[in-house]
Amino acid sequence: MTDSAARPSPLADAPELCRLDAATLTRRYADRSLSPVEATQAALARAEAIQPRFNAFSHLDPEGALAAAQGSEARWQRGEALGPLDGIPVTIKDIVWVRGWTVRYGTRALPGVNAQEDAPVVALLRAAGAVLLGLTTTPELGWKAVTDSALTGITRNPWDASRTPGGSSGGAAVAAACGAGVLHLGTDGGGSIRIPVGFCGVVGHKPTFGRVPAYPASPFGTVAHLGPITRSVADAALMLQAMSGRDLRDWNQSPWPLPSVTPLVPRALRGLRVAVWDTPPRGTVAPDVRDVFARVLDRVADAGAVVARVALPEEDLFDLFRLHWHSGAAARLRAVPAEALHLIEPGLREVAEDGARLSAPDLIAAQGRRVTFGAAFDRLLAAHDVMLSPAVALTAFAAGAEVPPGSGLHRWTEWAGFSYPVNLAQAPASVVPCGAGADGMPVGLQVIGRRGDDGGVLAAAASLHALLATA
Repeated sequence: MTDSAARPSPLADAPELCRLDAATLTRRYADRSLSPVEATQAALARAEAIQPRFNAFSHLDPEGALAAAQGSEARWQRGEALGPLDGIPVTIKDIVWVRGWTVRYGTRALPGVNAQEDAPVVALLRAAGAVLLGLTTTPELGWKAVTDSALTGITRNPWDASRTPGGSSGGAAVAAACGAGVLHLGTDGGGSIRIPVGFCGVVGHKPTFGRVPAYPASPFGTVAHLGPITRSVADAALMLQAMSGRDLRDWNQSPWPLPSVTPLVPRALRGLRVAVWDTPPRGTVAPDVRDVFARVLDRVADAGAVVARVALPEEDLFDLFRLHWHSGAAARLRAVPAEALHLIEPGLREVAEDGARLSAPDLIAAQGRRVTFGAAFDRLLAAHDVMLSPAVALTAFAAGAEVPPGSGLHRWTEWAGFSYPVNLAQAPASVVPCGAGADGMPVGLQVIGRRGDDGGVLAAAASLHALLATA
């Protein structure tokens, strides 16, 4: 981070094996100085150690993970490793199907899904040799940008357990920050990867829509993405490449393959055309976050980038996202039996009731507005190499609250305005840590790019991460 955070890193008490990245692990697997079984045992022990304090996991599968690690160890010993993810400990968010596991979606209102098949993304990770440790926590049905539910309780920020890790992929971000696994699968329908990554001081990437296959389809529609949460940009690129591909169960995917994101080559900052977006659609940026972001921009300009402030295309993005997100919530709650609706969190019921009042013409009009915004966003990015913004307009606040206590805000979308416009645009975006707020809590930098250019975004994020990690 660029600032000196007063708080100790969540990795400070982690064993050495839990701090290693994927490249280091596979190098040591290859020279037989380390076994996938040892790495898996360390990751499982770390997960169990952090669980009482931070509540990052809803399920662990030690038996299955160790069996997979033993299979990986045998492949490495035969010289037949499946690739750079073979034997790497991985977690999955508890809304994604994993064969043989019960996926609970963070809710008491629906029975868990006893998955008989892997979701495509899980099948791709498994085929790459990944060792699946367990499921990470999510708010009920992934509906909000903090992580707590009546089913699993409150998930807490590893930098300060009194605060939220963000959400809805909060458990994954906590696991990453603490070293309980190397690669972590999150989902992002309005910031659910990038918000907890920013709050927890780790790395995440929301891919171009359609790069990673999704099945079953999200009820929140084509704002929903799946992507990696890690501790390094290089690991995010490795995981994303393994998860990318065509699956005929996902009709929303384009039939044309997108360019590879590996090998990752950091991008030169000199001459890089950088657009700066510093005003969210709703609300304001906290002064300490604004100060950190200003210092980041100074360093980026000093490195030779060509920096220009921009405004997003004209649109009421808060309202436009509400139309998409709330109607999705209404669709999701249709699956809940009437006698179980009282078990649904009141905030989610409120959002769904708003969505249920929308008419078909309302939704058609919203889709048309989104098309206009998305095309204008594409044109804006065409004139720049990347766009930078704060990941979140504030640092992590009290755990168990949807909005900062005493703020007068009502919904998470009022403080998360740097996230959901990028979902509406279906553009790729990475978040890397870039400093600390006045409270010592992490601040993240969002790096946004053109649709399809995930490799370029990750390459720029790698260069920025390296720049900002230096004093």
